[in-house]
Amino acid sequence: MATQPTTTPTPGLEFIDRRESIELDIDGMTCASCAARIEKKLNKVDGVTASVNYATEKAKVLAPTGVSAQDLIQVVENTGYAAKLPDPVIKRPDRAAELEKDLTLSVILSVPVIALAMIPALQFSGWTWFSLLLATPVYFWVGRRFHRSALVNLRHGATTMDTLISMGTTAAYFYSVWALFFTHAGSLDYTHGFEFTLERGAQGGVYFEAVVGVITFITAGRWFEANARTKASEALRALLTLGAAEATVLRDGVEVRIPVEQLAVGDEFIVRPGEKVATDGVVVSGTSAVDESMITGESLPVDKAPGDKVVGATVNANGRLIVRATALGADTELSRMARMVEEAQTRKAPVQALADKISGVFVPIVLAIALVTLVGWLLAGESVLFAATAAVAVLIIACPCALGLATPVALLVGTGRGAKLGIVIGGPDVLEQARAVKTIALDKTGTVTNGDLKVVSVNPVDGVTSDELTRWAATAESGSEHPLARAIVDAAGELGELTEFTNLPGEGVRALVDGVPVAVSRPDAVTELPAELDRVVDASQARGETPVVVSRAGTPVGVISLADTIKETSQQAIARFIELGLTPVLVTGDNERAARAVAAKVGITEVRANVRPEGKVAVVRELQTHGQVAMVGDGVNDAAALAAADLGIAMGSGTDAAKEAAGITLMRSDLMLAVDAIRLSRATLRTIRTNLFWAFAYNTAAIPLAALGFLTPMIAGAAMAFSSVFVVANSLLLRRFKPEAR
Repeated sequence: MATQPTTTPTPGLEFIDRRESIELDIDGMTCASCAARIEKKLNKVDGVTASVNYATEKAKVLAPTGVSAQDLIQVVENTGYAAKLPDPVIKRPDRAAELEKDLTLSVILSVPVIALAMIPALQFSGWTWFSLLLATPVYFWVGRRFHRSALVNLRHGATTMDTLISMGTTAAYFYSVWALFFTHAGSLDYTHGFEFTLERGAQGGVYFEAVVGVITFITAGRWFEANARTKASEALRALLTLGAAEATVLRDGVEVRIPVEQLAVGDEFIVRPGEKVATDGVVVSGTSAVDESMITGESLPVDKAPGDKVVGATVNANGRLIVRATALGADTELSRMARMVEEAQTRKAPVQALADKISGVFVPIVLAIALVTLVGWLLAGESVLFAATAAVAVLIIACPCALGLATPVALLVGTGRGAKLGIVIGGPDVLEQARAVKTIALDKTGTVTNGDLKVVSVNPVDGVTSDELTRWAATAESGSEHPLARAIVDAAGELGELTEFTNLPGEGVRALVDGVPVAVSRPDAVTELPAELDRVVDASQARGETPVVVSRAGTPVGVISLADTIKETSQQAIARFIELGLTPVLVTGDNERAARAVAAKVGITEVRANVRPEGKVAVVRELQTHGQVAMVGDGVNDAAALAAADLGIAMGSGTDAAKEAAGITLMRSDLMLAVDAIRLSRATLRTIRTNLFWAFAYNTAAIPLAALGFLTPMIAGAAMAFSSVFVVANSLLLRRFKPEAR
């Protein structure tokens, strides 16, 4: 727990009210309204400011020093839920795995019950008692979550879908048990067929199929939802696992390998080529190029020399560095980025919350109709059995099975189709945001471009061939591990003889190639550059390329230009984004000239360059003032922006942190796949909304029929199942979704 001072002015005096920041794990929430109820109760405590996140099942509370964590836990428990302080050692239960076990049990027990009730030819002697045996564990064990939630809500005078599920299945179950013991339904030779209307004077029947059908269908929907929700807290974990696990420190001149956790500020540690920098620090000795793309988004490694700062988890490309630690743990750049992701990852209300909102009104109305049905038939002179059967039919027909399946089944089919296309959709909230997005922010390196440097032009002076220039430069660079050097070597057909190689940090390399001095240098490191080569350098830089000057025997003999090449489908994808009503914006850590050169080639007019990770979040926030924003990226440097955006889309070539922070992950590094992701998300959302509409329309039309005695509970259960079939069939149409032609 950490303290956060807040100042409150009083007449003639200012004092500091210290409040503790307390985090709690919450258990037992079944919908967004549960989180809202807990948050409301916590905020009623004097001096407390609380925020409860349904997706992550956590509460963040600022409490005055007089309020302890145990006091807050007690408030949550009094509200009907469980709470505890987070324990990093104890892993939280896997809700999806728990629901999967219950769903498996429910399906195994429910299929025979439903088959016996719906197919008279299968009704053997004593089948009703066999149905009771199978339905009982489904009602009590698998349905326990619905019953508990209904009781908790009842204590607070609230109703949700769980209330109707619990009451409908409870009425059908205990009515059927009563019929077994007190009517002819309990006789061993009892059978029944399809009776569409209630018969006056009927002696009762069993409706266990309605009980197990409702519970199984809704449990399946909750399982689909839980699979999506378990992804919500993984972004932070992905970020934190990027750091180095161990460090080689210098203790009295001796190298000692220790866990990173044992490092102290001021310790000097060694970073060899290919190793991760253990923590933030300053270079004490050595020179090297460090790959900081995960932090800055720059495609080129950054040269480091004594006095330069390095960031933990970045990768040392070639030289040996000795670094003095300046920040550890929560104070490092990586941890700061992790906090940014954690703060930004506030999950929006999923589209399925619409069902809970409507059920807040729908459920009380259904309960009132069932009560009126019971009393009305009794007043009309019908038997208690007839009146109770009609009331049960109302509760069964109103059970929101289709309503509960409307979102998860469409999501399952949509995401299944997406998976075949290489698109992973994170959850219902993703679909909601995809529909409303107005702007799409695009990272450059690895998203619009390939992220690999390649030689794009070779410009020798008169008297020198392109092959000669490339051969001299490649031979000199063959002694370097710098990515720029590797690109030049890859472009050469053959190499000469290399001797006396020298690396000059911030300048380039020098070597003897076939016995002749050759230097490959940055343009600003060459004091006298011929006018013709100077013009080549200017033109190359204007195109966003990286030029290097090759000198032989002290004389510049040519310029080789390298660039991060644009992906083949990027231009087409940008055009389709615009057709879909989205405004593309290029957001990158690269320099202004390189960024604008790339933007111009793909058709983007709005550019934000030289943007660091915190700057990317700021850019997203700025763009959100004009409407909802989607962010497409692939690096750790994009993770916080992906989480902060209304819709995050991570490229498949990117880091795990970027993928976990995003709502959509593309399994191929193809920007056209992002176009398909937006289209599929919108199509899936349209299907969900259609499902929700018809689920409510069906209930509205069928409830009066059940109340007037035109539907038996069995037919009501069958009709309820049919509505679920309609929802499933409508959702299956998403399998026809076709990707854009490349």
